[in-house]
Amino acid sequence: MSTGLCQQETNYEVVVNQEGQYSPWPINKIVAKGWSTTGTRGSKESCLAFDEVWADMRPRSLQACTHSN
Repeated sequence: MSTGLCQQETNYEVVVNQEGQYSPWPINKIVAKGWSTTGTRGSKESCLAFDEVWADMRPRSLQACTHSN
């Protein structure tokens, strides 16, 4: 049985927190406290394909510890 609702592709935007961690976020949701938008929008797949931000997913504070050793 069909509900008659059209399934639309949800659009996302890439958000970042103060630790430099990135995440795809649905544009129809309020951005969580501590996160801000980067201006990159599209399908979830295209946001995940924005590979320059996914190179190192560790928090900035942990990256600093690793690079100083």
